[in-house]
Amino acid sequence: MKKTNILLLTFILLVVGVLQACGNGKAAKNEELKTVRLDYAYYSPTSLVLKKFGWLEEEFKKDNVKVEWTLSQGSNKALEFLTSNSIDFGSAAGAATLITKSKEVPIQNIYVLSQPEWTALATLDKSIKTVKDLKGKKVAATYGTDPYIFLLRALNEVGLTEKDIQYINLQHNDGYQALVKGDVVAWAGLDPIMATAEQEAHARLFYRNTAFNTYNFLNVREEFKKAHPKAVEKVIQAYEKARKWIQENPDEAAEIIAKEAKIDLNTAKIQLKRTNFDHPIPGEDQVNALNAAGEVLQKSKVIKPDVDVKRTTDDLIDPSLAKKIIQQ
Repeated sequence: MKKTNILLLTFILLVVGVLQACGNGKAAKNEELKTVRLDYAYYSPTSLVLKKFGWLEEEFKKDNVKVEWTLSQGSNKALEFLTSNSIDFGSAAGAATLITKSKEVPIQNIYVLSQPEWTALATLDKSIKTVKDLKGKKVAATYGTDPYIFLLRALNEVGLTEKDIQYINLQHNDGYQALVKGDVVAWAGLDPIMATAEQEAHARLFYRNTAFNTYNFLNVREEFKKAHPKAVEKVIQAYEKARKWIQENPDEAAEIIAKEAKIDLNTAKIQLKRTNFDHPIPGEDQVNALNAAGEVLQKSKVIKPDVDVKRTTDDLIDPSLAKKIIQQ
């Protein structure tokens, strides 16, 4: 009798366990998306346009899903937000994204927001004419962003490294202020602040190289992408709508940038003029750009020497959803 009771109790516990497992599995499968979290940035015109017109809010309202926006002051901030799970989608420079991915942060690039010439080396010092003139001098840039990587590549091109200058790590606007005050002789700028420096402070861009500007990536957390693929598609569709709108309405887009970033309209137009919106699907061009940047970043020890840059780049870039959505 005692043995029968034990067997019965074991059977009951087993059944309860199976039912609980099924219930949990069903709950996980049917877990509803309640909020989509994105960043917007002054260096990302499409994000400003999308936020302005509320197209995402309209689309997700049908599913009772809220949309939350967070301001990113630089690629470093956007990537910090993604790493800490503060946002689901973040706009950042390609090379900066590669640095974060090399640290095994689970993010992927799913869309190209633009191909900007958003960074160059700026100065107010008449003695600074070439990159070689920076040797031993104070130069500002925001660590981990495209301007910082641009600076490293510019130095590398003339046989110098970060150790050959006095590098000052400042957020973009603080770097501009340091340049104006004379605290640094040069600054690796970022639009629209860089365009403002040209217009208001008469800063001179003494070194420009479009090839060293990596693309503006739309990145997503892999966990979110796996759990909510339809939501990811909706976000790409909305960004695609914003991209096309900018191409068709450049003057109105400049007005939106000027108002959001609180800059002069002519400055916003300069930023847009330096930005190409023609190639939204990530692919070979982005892979080649990141592999080239990765070599310098590894040489400068920003990326660890044991990281396989090519494999990291391949894992980072996923064009599948953009190809599916965008009709070429």
